[in-house]
Amino acid sequence: MNKMKHRTVIYWIIAVCAAAIVFYLSCNSYRTKPATAAVSAYEAYSKVSPDFDADSAYAFIERQVSFGPRVPNTPEHSACGDYLSVTLKAFGAEVTEQTADIVHYNGEMFSIRNIIGSFQPEKEKRIMLFAHWDTRPFADRETDPQKQRQPIAGADDGASGVGVLLEIARQLQQKPAAVGVDLFFFDLEDWGHPEFEASSVSGDWWCVGSRYWSENPHRSDYRAAYGILLDMVGGKGAAFPREGYSVQYASNVVEKVWSTATKLGYGSYFIQKNGSYITDDHVPVNKIRHIPCVDIIHLQDSPTGFAPHWHTHADNLSVIDRATLKAAGQTVMEVIYAEND
Repeated sequence: MNKMKHRTVIYWIIAVCAAAIVFYLSCNSYRTKPATAAVSAYEAYSKVSPDFDADSAYAFIERQVSFGPRVPNTPEHSACGDYLSVTLKAFGAEVTEQTADIVHYNGEMFSIRNIIGSFQPEKEKRIMLFAHWDTRPFADRETDPQKQRQPIAGADDGASGVGVLLEIARQLQQKPAAVGVDLFFFDLEDWGHPEFEASSVSGDWWCVGSRYWSENPHRSDYRAAYGILLDMVGGKGAAFPREGYSVQYASNVVEKVWSTATKLGYGSYFIQKNGSYITDDHVPVNKIRHIPCVDIIHLQDSPTGFAPHWHTHADNLSVIDRATLKAAGQTVMEVIYAEND
């Protein structure tokens, strides 16, 4: 009797173990299906855009910085503007320059210069890509009061977005997209009132060039399906959350851009998180021209909301990372090359 009981227990243990093994294998088989499907979906995506050359984009940034700070009403600003115009023409763009004299908050007259390069201007469907090319005349965030009054190099804040767009221009000459593409380099974005001075002036003195264009477009009938702004897209370890105004005015474009980045493997840069509302060049284009635009901008959890080099003299070539340029540039190129006419 004792032997039978012992044998029965053994059989029961064996049966339970066998059932557990079957259950374990079936559960693990079930669990691997979503992962396999995700990998398959990622592998199934086939890039349609040319390879974005981060070294070339870096060279365009380096060239801008070589002029010195690109502060409006300075020789350095004028020389860099000439370089941008000539370079766009060399890449086959139809170039339009929009100039105007603007009285700023301090009563000083500024001659602004918006530079626009159009590819396939005959195409009805158009995408606008833009960045600002001027640099901050103050280093507000420096701790030394003397250094606060010195202009910054703006390798990231200004030059990085322009450098990415110039590389896209070079690629568009070699392989045209199915749609028309307009590259806008807006002026006088970064001369808001300095933080180290008390102010009694009213009004918004940022994004002057883009606001002027939005009120006075270079073509009165200009329309675009949507726009993408690139601002501070070259910093090391950059993250591009979904900026507030972008989500408010162009949620479908946000989805298009951020999902494309994920498909390309750049989800660690284009993070699925809502960010702050930033007064940037896309705001007047959204509000005045009613063209849905998004802002690809490096934001982070910090006292300023930006990277530590923002509005300091640390914003030089040492902060530029080719991997970040690649993530931003390839994503934008993929978006525009995936469009149908």
